[in-house]
Amino acid sequence: MAERIAFRGKFPSELEKLTDEQYLPLLKARQRRAVMRKGIEYRKLIAKVQKAKAANSTKPIRTHTREAVILPSWIGTRFEVHNGKEFQVVQVTANMLGHRLGEFAYTTKSVVHSAPGIKATRGSKFLGEKG
Repeated sequence: MAERIAFRGKFPSELEKLTDEQYLPLLKARQRRAVMRKGIEYRKLIAKVQKAKAANSTKPIRTHTREAVILPSWIGTRFEVHNGKEFQVVQVTANMLGHRLGEFAYTTKSVVHSAPGIKATRGSKFLGEKG
């Protein structure tokens, strides 16, 4: 059976029809406050999304605004979110609602160390030579 994703008891098709004001009571307090305050960068991002939706653009929207709360009107939209070094593509889905864009563009990656080289440390003199 296919999984049906719901946000606070509403399905994505219902959520897409809601305006921002109707969606606000479904959010938690911290996210609701961020959406209500709408900083300048957040307003610019909302305008970019509306413009891209009106033009039926498939091109990802580039942004540095990692703290933007994901709204239902953004479902299906692709973003390129800056992680401090490069832009990472984020495809917005229904289970991302209420989260922030930055949560899906990781800023760090796991470090993979190789074996220590010859004369790297005092303890490595007991290891055989690499070869």
